[in-house]
Amino acid sequence: MFPAMGIIIAYLVGSIPSAFLAGKAKGVDLRTVGSGNLGATNVFRTLGWKIGLTVYIADCLKGFLPVALLPGVVGTTDIGWRIAYGVAAIAGHVKPIFLLGKGGGKGVATASGVFLALAPMAMLFSMLSFAAVVAASGFVSLGSLVSAVVLVCAVAMRGTGGTPLLTTVSLVALFVFWTHRANIERLRAGTEHRFGKRGKTATSGSSQGPTA
Repeated sequence: MFPAMGIIIAYLVGSIPSAFLAGKAKGVDLRTVGSGNLGATNVFRTLGWKIGLTVYIADCLKGFLPVALLPGVVGTTDIGWRIAYGVAAIAGHVKPIFLLGKGGGKGVATASGVFLALAPMAMLFSMLSFAAVVAASGFVSLGSLVSAVVLVCAVAMRGTGGTPLLTTVSLVALFVFWTHRANIERLRAGTEHRFGKRGKTATSGSSQGPTA
């Protein structure tokens, strides 16, 4: 198998709409409740922590497994291809082909799986910072933003993966900030919703925060 085929496989794996499927299993279209986005945070708020945790793990695995397993399948150990598989998985989560490219999450959970495979120690620091910020503030969006910055710093300090990985981590961090731009505005305005509140029907002006 050509290494380039792994990009398609990784994108398809990333496109599996875990949150959508979990909602449908409970008779709920998560695109119409809470933030209206198909990420783990909206599942936590709408369907409870057990299903939310399951969806988070599934979304994380969508990033981890392509990076960890595909290189062996296609016969390459090149860091460039591993990064490409991770980026493809994140793209699949954000723009899932199985939902016609609409209604994906914001990529945080899938990205955490990608970098858990690429730079496990740096990702551990990032995840700990996320947990600490959410526990202290109650804002998942703030935790996502802080953890993205911590991941960049940790990769830079450890030198894991060299310039290609540092560049990728930096670009993904910028992407996380871009997908959370509405959350940043609400944080600045003091109107961001704290974690733990269950969502109601989604409207264009009442997004309840970040999704993973």
